[in-house]
Amino acid sequence: MAKLLVPLVMLGAVAGSHRCPPRCLCPAAAPNPTLLCARTGLLAVPPTLDRGAVELRLADNFIGAVGRADFANMSSLVHLTLSRNGLRRLAPGAFADLRALRALHLDGNRLPALSGAQLRGLASLRHLILANNQLAAIEPAAFAAFAATVEDLDLSHNNLPALPWEAVAGMASLATLTLDHNLLERVPAGAVARLPRLARLDLTANRLRALPPVPGPPGPSLAAGGNPLHCNCELLWLRRLARPGRLESCASPPPLAGRLLWAVPEDELACRAPAIAGAAADPAAVLEGQPLRLGCAAAGDPPPALHWLGPDGRLVQNGSRRAVQPDGSLELRVATLRDHGAFTCVASNAAGEAAARVQVAVLPLPVPRSDGDGDAEAGPGPSDMARAGGNESRATGERRIVAAELTASSARIRWLPQRHVPGIRMFQIQYNSSLDDSLVYRLLPPSSRSFVLRDLAAGREYDLCVSALYAEGATALPTARALGCVRFATAGGAPGCAALPRPHFLGGTVIIVIGAAIATSVLVFILILTARYKAAAARRPPAAVASVCSQTNGTH
Repeated sequence: MAKLLVPLVMLGAVAGSHRCPPRCLCPAAAPNPTLLCARTGLLAVPPTLDRGAVELRLADNFIGAVGRADFANMSSLVHLTLSRNGLRRLAPGAFADLRALRALHLDGNRLPALSGAQLRGLASLRHLILANNQLAAIEPAAFAAFAATVEDLDLSHNNLPALPWEAVAGMASLATLTLDHNLLERVPAGAVARLPRLARLDLTANRLRALPPVPGPPGPSLAAGGNPLHCNCELLWLRRLARPGRLESCASPPPLAGRLLWAVPEDELACRAPAIAGAAADPAAVLEGQPLRLGCAAAGDPPPALHWLGPDGRLVQNGSRRAVQPDGSLELRVATLRDHGAFTCVASNAAGEAAARVQVAVLPLPVPRSDGDGDAEAGPGPSDMARAGGNESRATGERRIVAAELTASSARIRWLPQRHVPGIRMFQIQYNSSLDDSLVYRLLPPSSRSFVLRDLAAGREYDLCVSALYAEGATALPTARALGCVRFATAGGAPGCAALPRPHFLGGTVIIVIGAAIATSVLVFILILTARYKAAAARRPPAAVASVCSQTNGTH
């Protein structure tokens, strides 16, 4: 009897709702419109869905893709389940109309990646379940739509080698973060500390060799077993939280391999201060304008981080002329005389730091001298880069590069004819300000002997180098040859001697003056009209009162 009643109830439910898709169950007794289409063999999202539904379950079907129109206009949907469908593709904006959606289950599918457009529009989402997919990459913008509202994020059992931690750190309401059984190799320091409401963090079975400290106590519940942890002093915080029964174990160093972290005494979790094995420049001496590489090798436990100090004692920052490589080496793409001196390689880790000096020799380019025939021959002598002033006048035959006609915003650069360099294709000028490490390039025809730099900043020093691009054969590739460098300073803007305003500035000023004059005229006109009106009102005789009728308590 009971077996007969179930089909009848289902039939009655389907008959009572004309919007219920085929092979779906739409309970009429449900307090909110609910569509149950799980395990019905659907190959696509039914087009006859009730667009006013609040809950939609499409799990355990064969839906391989979700299009832009599949959930269009379903602004009342709160819960959507698409689990275990073999889903491979989400169209951009597939959930854009689901502004009220709070829970989205996409687990047990085959999604390879998440882009920024696929999850846009989910402004109210609180629970996102993406476990058991094939995710190998997630764009930072993928979480942007619900970063302020999401409370539960499950990315477990995927193929993620990295995570957009900056985007995750911005989830102010996140309470549960599940990342177990992935390929994560690092967690950035401070990423977990920026999640104020995090209560549970699961990092089980990844490839983490180190873990940054998590806030507490009280802090989030942490699970990190199954990782190849390198047990040293950086894990003392985790050892002090550990208790019998926890699964975090050591994979290295060899004396601690295979031991549970909670069973290792604290004095065995040691670090080793860095030691620099070698530091050298390659080559040790260069002409100004040529490239140079400084190498530094250091060992320690944990592996030390490397940074460099310049000859002036300042930290070397990455720029267009200098760059610190991932292996810690320093590349000088264009050496100047300011690089002459000792660079310092500094290696640091949790146990201390070590330093080594590397001597760099940057030689000034030889200065050509004129013979009786007017040809320039090379002779020893400092270039303009060797002189701090750099603006004193010399004869052009004594200097390769000359900066002349200096103003607050321009300078004329001159160089000698290069008759001794055959096959010149063009000249290249590169320069940068002393306050800006970004290089500016200019390419000039081979007939050029001077060039005017404009739009310079007033009162600044500039380093400038000129190179000749030439080719020895007709089919040979051009090669750069440094001709020389110069340092010069633009004139400072003196008070009372400001440069003339530019035309666009004058035009804007004229417009403002004309507008102010028009506004003033209108205001004066209004004041005159107001004064005349008041004068006319004062001359008008008062109106005579014919009779007065008052009423008090019903009597006249």
